[in-house]
Amino acid sequence: MPSTVVFGQNEKWRINRNIFVLGFAFMVHFTAFHGAANLQSSVNTDAAAGTFTLAAIYFSLILSNIFLPALVIKWLGCKWAIAASFIAYMPFIAAQFYPYLHTLVPAGMMVGFGGGPLWCAKCTYLSVVAEPYAKLSGVPVEVLVVRFFGLFFMFYQMAQIWGNLISSAILSSSLGDVTRYMNETITVVPKSEELVNLTISLPDYGLTCGVNFCSGSDGHENTNLKPPSPLKIQVIAGVYLACMALASILVAVGVDSLSRYNTGRQPMAQGKSGFQLLAVTLRQLRHKYQLLLLPVIGYIGAEQAFMAADFTQAFVGCAYGISNIGFVMICFGVFNALAAPVAGAVVKLTGRYPVMVTALLLNLCLLTSLILWRPDPDQWLIFFVLAAIWGTADAVWLVQVNALSGILFPGNEEAAYSNFRLWEATGSVLSYASAPYLCVRTRLYILLGFLILGFAGYTIIELMEYRVKRRHHEERKFELVANKADQE
Repeated sequence: MPSTVVFGQNEKWRINRNIFVLGFAFMVHFTAFHGAANLQSSVNTDAAAGTFTLAAIYFSLILSNIFLPALVIKWLGCKWAIAASFIAYMPFIAAQFYPYLHTLVPAGMMVGFGGGPLWCAKCTYLSVVAEPYAKLSGVPVEVLVVRFFGLFFMFYQMAQIWGNLISSAILSSSLGDVTRYMNETITVVPKSEELVNLTISLPDYGLTCGVNFCSGSDGHENTNLKPPSPLKIQVIAGVYLACMALASILVAVGVDSLSRYNTGRQPMAQGKSGFQLLAVTLRQLRHKYQLLLLPVIGYIGAEQAFMAADFTQAFVGCAYGISNIGFVMICFGVFNALAAPVAGAVVKLTGRYPVMVTALLLNLCLLTSLILWRPDPDQWLIFFVLAAIWGTADAVWLVQVNALSGILFPGNEEAAYSNFRLWEATGSVLSYASAPYLCVRTRLYILLGFLILGFAGYTIIELMEYRVKRRHHEERKFELVANKADQE
């Protein structure tokens, strides 16, 4: 049993330091992971190794979320579970030095197995340290938990920016490129009269890129899809490996053990086992609200997978160049980070449904544009506009559906969030796994159908909730009238 710790006046500063270091470590770590994951479908194209690796990550993440968190945190504690989980991501980066299906997929499975304990340990740490901070500051625990999570995600969202900036800077350089000298080629200069009829045929990217892109097709001869030099990939992987090592060291050295703050709390081992959590998660499906939420949760996972795999490869990589993927994804990350707090503020003014309708309209316009637009590198601004719209809509879906899962099931939040993680990951797995076999046009139509079905289910929930509140209001009004009549 740990001895009771007497907190001094500087303990609030110490807790803030722990949260700051933890958030900074996550930013450094996911700078590497997001940067590498966004390149997988475009760089590791042999046997669709990159896309299958992303599917393996989310498949193992499903199993990890169910079975591993309680066990790993019981053995290691939250602090060391986070540090060890960071290390579990490193084989995925190391596999980029030898990128083949038989090296990438097992390394991707390791990422998923590390992901479950990582996120559970992080949530537990932030929730626990809020309690002593509340005693020291007088601020309610619920307010502090929201504040601590907000500070943490401020750092986390910036990882998308730095990771893509590193990859784009290296891919845009001449590192490892073959230089041709004048004496290596024979230059034929046409006669002056031949110059009149000389025309330069530029490739029509719209024929094979965008909605017409098919992973299994051999018709992608444009230079944009040519993989970068192995040296560039190795340099990127080296930088990312250093980032992950630094993140693990930051947690090991700069974050206090949670045993300092959880004296008197029930240990994690007394929580539900993996099989018990799975049973609770599946039992939750008996609730009609949960069933109605499944399509929109699956859509969130599928649209995120489409963005990471298909949009980066079929649109940006194919027509604009692999070296520009990072710059476009930076735009996605910035708008994603900005839209989440803005949408939360707007919900307080307008209610949830108008904000969700706005996200629906943004996604409908986005998917329709992707179906109709023929990507052209000269229209570079459109790539960034599409990424900005996507980031904005994604933030609304993610934040509001997460919040709705907690609001609809008071007392059953654990099962509700387990279902969210389970079906979101399932949507991602199905999207990644089907990418090598379905053309982008087909996948866009499927995504459009999921969007409409998901929003229909959400709308039904809002209507049912409105009727319940209206019935309750009428019953309450009737009770007040009856009481008044009795008094008279």
